[in-house]
Amino acid sequence: QVHMVESGGGLVQPGGSLRLSCAASGSIFVINDMGWYRQAPGKERELVASITRGGSTNSVDSVKGRFTISRDSAKNTVYLQMNSLKPEDTGVYYCNAEVVATPGFRRLEVWGQGTQVTVSS
Repeated sequence: QVHMVESGGGLVQPGGSLRLSCAASGSIFVINDMGWYRQAPGKERELVASITRGGSTNSVDSVKGRFTISRDSAKNTVYLQMNSLKPEDTGVYYCNAEVVATPGFRRLEVWGQGTQVTVSS
């Protein structure tokens, strides 16, 4: 079993910052791609940013220059630093990872439980 636990969401005013963290634990051999998704009320879940095992990153245009994804592979943890937050960034944020698990080197797609981010004055 592999689990991912998120932390760091909350209520913030427009222009403010938050840092999300997500730690994976369990029978992990290696973690490949990691990412953050969000789901706004009444909308589908969308990819916000992703990072490969080698550290290459990608993000959706609406967050470029404001959000930064990073990871600490030794801690099996992915982060999302969110600056200059806007009301349209409001939603539930989910972390995601492609994990190679033991025994058997099975490839699993693992999700966190979600953390609420609300940007409002």
